[in-house]
Amino acid sequence: MLDTKKLRDRRRNRQRIRIKKAGTDRLRLTVFRSGKNIYAQIINDKIGGTVTSASSLESSIRKSHKTGAGKNVAEAVGKLVAQRAAEKGVKKVYFDRGGYLFHGRVKALANAAREAGLEF
Repeated sequence: MLDTKKLRDRRRNRQRIRIKKAGTDRLRLTVFRSGKNIYAQIINDKIGGTVTSASSLESSIRKSHKTGAGKNVAEAVGKLVAQRAAEKGVKKVYFDRGGYLFHGRVKALANAAREAGLEF
């Protein structure tokens, strides 16, 4: 069951993060994690569209890992989204953790994206 207080707090955190970064010209690297998978997108808020994305559901990641959950999968998704961003010419983004704590899978994805060349 979903805990309504936790869900409300996450929504509030997510809004606070987006409001602080709203005036910047950088693209946004956003993360969504579920119990079984993790997703990352680079979004251009000016046009309201996704520049590139990666997730643990992609065949290249699913072949090499048993499940879509775990830090090693999050690292693979972070590297993949950073490689795709480099192909599109994106180097600087800001990290939108989506209201999640910067811990565990979210932190692993962020660190892997940094190591692969994204700046934030």
